[in-house]
Amino acid sequence: MNLNSILIGSEDPKPLAEYYTKLFGDPGWDDGGYTGWQIGSGWMTVGPHDQVHGDNTEPGRVIWNIETPDVKAEFDRLVAAGATVVAEPYTAGDEEMEGTICTFADPDGNYFQLMSPMG
Repeated sequence: MNLNSILIGSEDPKPLAEYYTKLFGDPGWDDGGYTGWQIGSGWMTVGPHDQVHGDNTEPGRVIWNIETPDVKAEFDRLVAAGATVVAEPYTAGDEEMEGTICTFADPDGNYFQLMSPMG
């Protein structure tokens, strides 16, 4: 198996599409209200969903991660582009699996993180 994409459903996906375009550039796909960006080998898509209403009240339930060897540089780049910071870069793990992580939120309150390769 291969996890190749994530869909973030929203009652109003337009602000999400605008937000993620500021962070990740022009989408690789935009059709029928769904907008997607290829990040590495996978896709992140935002779009309408009839079972989603308002902001995410439990943003820690599902957090998606983007791996990068330079969390601080990418953190600075995303902040300059308008990202909403939840947690600035910090060290997590132990001596065997230590890495750097930071957390952002989108306009619906969904969390995503940058993290260094661990292990």
